[in-house]
Amino acid sequence: MTITAKIIIGLLVIWAVAFPEQAGRILSEFNGFILTNFATWYVWVMALFVITCLVLAIWPAAGRLKLGLPDDKPEFSNFSWFSMMFGAGIGVGMLTWAVAEPIYHFGNNPDVIQGFAAGKAEDNILNAYKWSYLHWGFTAWASYAIAGLGLGYFAYRRGLPLTIRSSLTPLFGKSLSGPFGHLIDIVAVVATILGVAQTLGFGVNQFVDGMSRIGVGDWLTGDDGQPSSIGIIFSIIVIMGASTLSALSGVGKGIKWLSNINMALSIFLLGFLMIFGSTFFGLWTFFVGIWEYVIALPGMMFTVYGGENPVDMDLAGWQGSWTVFYWAWWVAFAPFVGLFLARISRGRTIREFVLGAVFVPALMCFVWFAWAGGTAIDLELTGQAGGKIFEATDGGKIFAMTDILLGDGTLGWLMAVVIVILLMTYLVTSADSAVLIVNTINAAGDEGPKARPHIIFWGVALGAVVAALLLIGGIGAIQTAMVIGALPFSLVMVLMAVSLIKAIFNDGKRAASGVTTYPEEVEATPAE
Repeated sequence: MTITAKIIIGLLVIWAVAFPEQAGRILSEFNGFILTNFATWYVWVMALFVITCLVLAIWPAAGRLKLGLPDDKPEFSNFSWFSMMFGAGIGVGMLTWAVAEPIYHFGNNPDVIQGFAAGKAEDNILNAYKWSYLHWGFTAWASYAIAGLGLGYFAYRRGLPLTIRSSLTPLFGKSLSGPFGHLIDIVAVVATILGVAQTLGFGVNQFVDGMSRIGVGDWLTGDDGQPSSIGIIFSIIVIMGASTLSALSGVGKGIKWLSNINMALSIFLLGFLMIFGSTFFGLWTFFVGIWEYVIALPGMMFTVYGGENPVDMDLAGWQGSWTVFYWAWWVAFAPFVGLFLARISRGRTIREFVLGAVFVPALMCFVWFAWAGGTAIDLELTGQAGGKIFEATDGGKIFAMTDILLGDGTLGWLMAVVIVILLMTYLVTSADSAVLIVNTINAAGDEGPKARPHIIFWGVALGAVVAALLLIGGIGAIQTAMVIGALPFSLVMVLMAVSLIKAIFNDGKRAASGVTTYPEEVEATPAE
């Protein structure tokens, strides 16, 4: 299985480097086909994950079940747990999209397309937040929770390896020990590599923007302001080198400490924006925006746009470019984040896991969007920004915003340094977690000394995938490959949800009959 996964990733890199034009064209054609024909599938699948999480949290027999043995206690404190969850999940996306996405949706979204609001006008502010919260809120984290619950439940209650195929045991049984199980884990590995490559691709662009802002990276960009080939390779070497070293140290050391550092820096940056940014505007977009989001959530979550008239075609195009793309991204991210969540959540109940893994990180995303994006919108609405934030690159918008607040002097430079450090810690946390998780899947849950050479390989492989795809077509090539890689794993995730419900129901029946729900060898093994 490991050899097959490595061959697939290796062939992708070789193909992208040796035949860049052909690779870009074929990937683009596949991407268009998927976005056109599988939009309904992605929309309904993600809605299913939200409903499943709500059922598991409310269902008494399920909610009180523990991911582990009855005497197991959580390995990490709540602060470290939330820090690692957010940092390895989509924390890095906040530095780009917490500013960029509300700005985008402030200009255009389905409400503007249908004529219900005007782009870049005050009546469109809450619409911008409604759609931003949809993409980064409960739906995204519900997909991670489903993957994490499926993996944690069967690993810690049934004694099965901490790998994707284990979560499908109630449906397929012993057949998972053969080629079928290998295929499932290979699909998860490929989806993970491409999903994390998407995040690192955005991170590389913003890292170059940040280095240029603090005056040490002008040589990293080309004449068009985009990262040069040298800039891409340099950034990948720095990020993946640090990530691989951190992964070699394990979850309890490098990843834990990096997560705590980036959470502390995040609180500092957020505190600055809350106090010196658009304080009351942010409060309004946070509370009223969440209300608008929750009220509109059922409609947004289940609606699939389509039709022949120009408005319907524009709506379908917008949904494919934004919502369907995000749902594919989160599905591709789910094996990585889900397995990581399972790895750090032993000893917690299902209800605690759902509340902690769905609602708390989503609220953290809302806070970022409210004050970072809210400050950017307010600066543009009042004319203070003068279009500078609108005109900046996605990764450069946060630097443009802080420059307006602090000026181009020493304070602005110091804040840019803080943002670059925070970005670096987020990128390293995401990448080292991904390397560790990919290796765990391939090693059937084994994290022993034999894993070290494979960790180094996957660190190099992940960096090579990001560099190759960025060089052949920029971030668009990574997005295309990620959407393609996510599709087969979305089916695996649906099966994971069904398998989890079946296992919990059957365990409830066993417990009611006085039959143990733990294998004897698991009951005899003390918690680690």
